[in-house]
Amino acid sequence: MSDSSFDPGFTRMYTGPLRRAINKDGSFNVMRRGARIHDLHIYQFLVSLPWPSFIILLIAGYIAMNVGFAMAYLWIGIDKLAGANTATFTTSALSAFFFSSQTFTTVGYGTLAPLGMWTNAVASFEAMVGLMSFAIATGLLYGRFSRASARLVFSDNMVVTRHRDKPALMFRVANRRSTTLMEVEARIMLMTVVLQEGKPTRKYDVLPLEIPSVYFLPLTWTIVHSITEKSPLFGKTAADLEAVQAEVLVLIKGYDDSFRQTVHARYSYRHDELLWEKRFTPAFHIGEKGDMVVDLTKINAME
Repeated sequence: MSDSSFDPGFTRMYTGPLRRAINKDGSFNVMRRGARIHDLHIYQFLVSLPWPSFIILLIAGYIAMNVGFAMAYLWIGIDKLAGANTATFTTSALSAFFFSSQTFTTVGYGTLAPLGMWTNAVASFEAMVGLMSFAIATGLLYGRFSRASARLVFSDNMVVTRHRDKPALMFRVANRRSTTLMEVEARIMLMTVVLQEGKPTRKYDVLPLEIPSVYFLPLTWTIVHSITEKSPLFGKTAADLEAVQAEVLVLIKGYDDSFRQTVHARYSYRHDELLWEKRFTPAFHIGEKGDMVVDLTKINAME
């Protein structure tokens, strides 16, 4: 499909060279500025954080809260904590921190205990904060573990090669997980920069696929676009695609049988990630017991 007014959401306005529209991790190459603090959805932000960042934030929050309550106990007076080691300021601070962590987690070993109204009041408030914090952390962990997401691996490059006596554009995709993906659909489009009325403008062409969908994805799937006379790639060379800053945008959609949800995956290939006269070699074989064996390390294997 070629339509000069078609815009998939990346805008047709062109103001300068774009590194790429879709990053390798599937995120959009868009930086937001001018957002207000109340626009932030805390739950969505925490659920979407990468696992290393989420774990670091969780530990940092736990330590920060305990340090804050420990300072409150020190301000009231370390003598109001029965069993605290008050020999030095360091031992007093450590005693206050350990009492705070025991109260925050509602463990209460009995070696440290609050004395006086103010210390008991702070300890009671901290116990409530601890219960609420762990409830929120449990909900976040459940949300992260229960969220359905596609984990597909794409070949590092697209190739242009002969296929059924015609040139064709190909790339390969496979499921990294052992989950069952069904009714998998693929859509790809070519984004280029062309001159319209003397101004550079982005143009989008949907590339029809030889097989746009498969029922199952247990093995690798080589997605093929035949370069016929109607294809915007017909007769194009590597230099031609570089001149128009060509980028192929990929959207994969499938149904995850484990989560009973539809999942999506995005990817893109720049003109410099296109190889000519290459062909993918099989990334699976028949095992000794007759089982199909998929080797994901060979997703980029070519000849």
